Amino acid sequence: MIGRETRVLLRHYLEQGRSKEALARELGISRRTIYNWIQTGQLDRDLDDEAARYKPRPEVPTKLDPYKPLILERLAEFPDLTAVRLLDEIRAAGYDGGYTQLKAYVRQVRPKPAADPVVRFETAPGLQAQVDFAHFRFPWGRRYALLVVLGYSRLLWLHFYPRQDMRTLIRGLETAFGFFGGVPREILFDQMRAVITKDLRYEGGPLVRNAEFLRFAAHWDFRPRACRPYRARTKGKVERPISYVRRNLVYGRSFAGDADLNARAEWWLRTVANVRLHGTTGARPIDRLEREEAAALLPLAARPYHSLALPAERREPAPRRHASAAVPQVAVERRPLAVYARIAGGAP
Repeated sequence: MIGRETRVLLRHYLEQGRSKEALARELGISRRTIYNWIQTGQLDRDLDDEAARYKPRPEVPTKLDPYKPLILERLAEFPDLTAVRLLDEIRAAGYDGGYTQLKAYVRQVRPKPAADPVVRFETAPGLQAQVDFAHFRFPWGRRYALLVVLGYSRLLWLHFYPRQDMRTLIRGLETAFGFFGGVPREILFDQMRAVITKDLRYEGGPLVRNAEFLRFAAHWDFRPRACRPYRARTKGKVERPISYVRRNLVYGRSFAGDADLNARAEWWLRTVANVRLHGTTGARPIDRLEREEAAALLPLAARPYHSLALPAERREPAPRRHASAAVPQVAVERRPLAVYARIAGGAP
């Protein structure tokens, strides 16, 4: 079947006065066909009414092709791996292409996540930080991640602890303040039920009623607040840090123990979390901290908080004395019985 493009060219050349015989040879069709089209009026109708039909483009080989099976295998095992993580892994396998084609391919083979319906709003620099506890299970036991996020710059700090208690919360916040270089004016506690322990004395009420924590807040000059009373205003203020840490730091990785876990967390904060372009602000958290928020934070306290109410830190018990240890000997003076008789009778 002769296509629409051939008939369009034929009509164009005939209008220019070219001979039918020459056009038949050039276009590879018979003169009888040309005369038939002219006599039946097929060349006079509006050919633009017919939709154009094009052949599919042949696929062009890309640098990503040899690594697509690896990508599919990783996504089959860990379907929430980000394109950034996959880029690191295939580069380790020899990939030297760009990130854009990888991101487009990952979008094709993995369904898009549902859009976040939350309407976000901003707070002033240095005003607020959000605190969350999250638990993770590792081969050597359960660990608790304390996460602190500055509400304006979105700078993130986290550390993994073996226990979830008041001492962990206080020491962790002090470390986070040093990491930020200052103290926000308010600390928001979102998932309050996650920090119910015997030391926190939460018992279903807001954490801010805890006298020990109020003394700690007064020492560092910040105001603790629970999100629940005005959650509609705080929802969406920052990214969900727990989900972000699970997917981008912990998911699909193995760790050798607590030291390796926290060392990798520090590396991840420095090279990924705090230097990425934030999806909401469009800027790197570290840049927003240095340019706008650092100067608005309250100064650090002169010394760490010291509490007499918290239980003493756990220490290793003192080693027991071995059963065969020598017992000190006491020297005893030996006297004849006559001496004691004289003493009892009053004799000199």
